[in-house]
Amino acid sequence: MRKTPLLATIAIGIAASLALAGCSGASSSSSAGTDASIAVGSLYEPVNLDNTAGGGQGVTEALNGNVYEGLFKLTDDGKVEPLLATKYTTSADGLTYTFTLRDGVKFHSGKALTSESVKTSIERVLANDSQSARKSQLAVISGIQTPDDKTVVISLKSRSISLPYNLSYVWIYGPGTTNYKTAEDGTGPYTLGTWKRGSSLSLERWNGYWGTKAKNKEVVYDYFTDASALSNALLTNQVDIVTSIQSPDSLTQFEGNKNYTISNGKSTTKELLAFNDKVAPFDNAEVRKAVYSAIDTKKLLSSIWGKYGTLIGSMVPPSDPWYEDLTKVNPYDVTLAKKELAAAGLPNGFTFTLDTPTYDPHPAVAEFLKSELAKVGITVNINSISADQWYTKVFKNHDFTATLQEHVNDRDVVWYGNPDFYWGYDNPQVTAWVNEAEQSTTTAEQTAKLKLVNEQIAKDAASAWLYLYPQIVVASSSVSGYPVNGLNSQFYAYDITKK
Repeated sequence: MRKTPLLATIAIGIAASLALAGCSGASSSSSAGTDASIAVGSLYEPVNLDNTAGGGQGVTEALNGNVYEGLFKLTDDGKVEPLLATKYTTSADGLTYTFTLRDGVKFHSGKALTSESVKTSIERVLANDSQSARKSQLAVISGIQTPDDKTVVISLKSRSISLPYNLSYVWIYGPGTTNYKTAEDGTGPYTLGTWKRGSSLSLERWNGYWGTKAKNKEVVYDYFTDASALSNALLTNQVDIVTSIQSPDSLTQFEGNKNYTISNGKSTTKELLAFNDKVAPFDNAEVRKAVYSAIDTKKLLSSIWGKYGTLIGSMVPPSDPWYEDLTKVNPYDVTLAKKELAAAGLPNGFTFTLDTPTYDPHPAVAEFLKSELAKVGITVNINSISADQWYTKVFKNHDFTATLQEHVNDRDVVWYGNPDFYWGYDNPQVTAWVNEAEQSTTTAEQTAKLKLVNEQIAKDAASAWLYLYPQIVVASSSVSGYPVNGLNSQFYAYDITKK
């Protein structure tokens, strides 16, 4: 989940209002070729540098694959490839995986990669205080053995067809620091340069890297608090590339301009109206369906993103293998919404509080929902909360009735199989299907089961999936080699070149 500012819907406007959050001043006029410094503009500054400690989307964008690596890598097109593991075998019963580590890999501290570092890194994800997005999926691990420095043996409580995929989320941490929130010790092609909080974070090419060296000397992430200021920085050559344009109106500044390239890639970020399915009135599926059908999601998407973005009818984006178009399951239909409210015993509507993160697009979305739901007699009280408050109040303590949040991960429909997840959806059949999917022996079996999950959570309106974000990358035409899809917020920078 993202926990940093995401979207400002205002267009590029009055120059005096374009306030940077301490931009470092890196310029796209820096050296070209292998000595190039690539200036990346982003709204997603890390909360901290540890992806098991709530570092947020920003730490993934800057450090995943650049500073830290895993046993496996999730490519920009969603494929899982070996990285620090060169191969693995699986026992006949599917309960034991044996991984062979790559030779010649060192951490930035100079220590060699060993099986013990892999073991301790996985254990960090599984720790009680871990905030890793894949902690629950990796809880299937029952033990980790290290028979020698190059071999890791993972034992499972039950089959896990997604284990290699889930391990792509696990950064392998070296022993060179004890505070991973402010320092790093990875194996990636860059080391951490300087992190100026509220301003920028730099990565420096590491010549001791085991693989192909980074094609640029330095990458500087310049952080902005305003989407229009971010776009303006690209127009004025303060940055070379913007990882995700958040103000659609600003695209007119770049369209038809040979100095810029616009890439409309694939996103996995879903904007959700998440109900607390254990709290009245949202413990009633009829009420949830009524709310969903009272919202003109097409109009909402257009108001936020213009011609960009996609409507979805479940938690599954088109890039997931088990995607189905379920947008007609809960159609926009005010008359239907009123009938469903009446069937639920609430013909005159009801009142509820919507806990709304203060960063965009949530305030605008909340106001839209308030207006829409008023048409069917539902009163929405908007309670604005910070990202940190959201994590504690909603995600951790489950102290809410409904909330807005964007979920960035792919293949995260499985969270609806966990009754203890923050939204409290509890359908034993869905939980069984999720478990059966994970224990499948073939991807075809897994896909079939997860399609059943998709269909059921849509029928139950477990949440209201409002839209799928677009992934719009805009860059100076002088740079190339950057990723264009927004899978899990990752942004591999090592292949970026500048003329």
